[in-house]
Amino acid sequence: MRGDDRMAGIELRGVSRVFPGGGKVVDGLDLVVREAELLCLVGPSGSGKTTTLRVVAGLEEASSGSVWIDGRDVTKLPPRERNVAMVFQGLGLYEHLSVEENLAFGMKVRGQESGVRSQVEEIATQLGIKQFLARKPGELSGGEQQRVALGRALVRQPAALLLDEPLSSLDPPLRSELRRLLKEQSRRLKVTTVYVTHDQAEAMSLGERIAVIRAGKIEQVGTPEEIYDQPRNQFVAGFFGEGMNWGKGSGVREQESGDRSQETVLGVRPEDVVLRRGSENAKVITGTVKNVQWLGSYTIVEVELEQEQTENITWLSRACGRADFRLGERVSLEIAAGKEHWFDAASGERMSVRKT
Repeated sequence: MRGDDRMAGIELRGVSRVFPGGGKVVDGLDLVVREAELLCLVGPSGSGKTTTLRVVAGLEEASSGSVWIDGRDVTKLPPRERNVAMVFQGLGLYEHLSVEENLAFGMKVRGQESGVRSQVEEIATQLGIKQFLARKPGELSGGEQQRVALGRALVRQPAALLLDEPLSSLDPPLRSELRRLLKEQSRRLKVTTVYVTHDQAEAMSLGERIAVIRAGKIEQVGTPEEIYDQPRNQFVAGFFGEGMNWGKGSGVREQESGDRSQETVLGVRPEDVVLRRGSENAKVITGTVKNVQWLGSYTIVEVELEQEQTENITWLSRACGRADFRLGERVSLEIAAGKEHWFDAASGERMSVRKT
């Protein structure tokens, strides 16, 4: 099945996890991961990402609610009966076993002896580690060990694959390579996958959809484009991208029962702020260049806005390539048409407004 017609591969229904002492780490969480989908669960440290994953795997017990995998209620089942495979940041490879034995381990302990060799060789070939089958994990690089850990999970052909920040210890170029490989394997094998990360860029590049979690609750679920372009609230808006520029304002909220004025917060992404040299127009936002960071393919310019306009706050502008602005230079800021994000000042929720 494809798109919204796909069945639920994993479903959490009102799941909470309360630790001894009363700490609620997951709080009434509802989440559907579609069959064969790669969903990224992203949020800051302590938001409940890993605990949620461990509840799905059966390594933590749900205090309330239910967990469904592949159409079965597995809430009371032990991990070995849930048909899931999990890869942690700590890889947990067996150092005394060869790569081939590590890959085959999960199938053999479950009595799946038939076809083990061919399945191991197929996965090893796909992951580019077939030449290492006779080696021990200690003889491999970090990236190669990561491929073995992923292969050990995939070779079992689980109903669900659960990944807890497995690439966080790797260098950026290798992380990028393995993200591409993981995405390819997920599509090829059509396994329902939940990938936990605190890295919003990783979530954007990997996820077919993204679930944003904070304090044990889901803030928004959507495609990367939906999350970035239509953030549901200020938290989601600020968590993704180079950082959101914020400003105070007032607007007219559009409602079926009639419009009403209210205090709002304006959010603008750095790439939607265009800088121009100087301005004598009193209606134009102006400021002084405070910092310039050239990062090769793009430049971040930090501008300290004039006090009477914005209470002396700082905004960022992102330009492609090298932007030739000097420290202390006076500039004007123009917001790209239609790129404003408006939020209710009290609740932080996204609004549809007409600026007043």
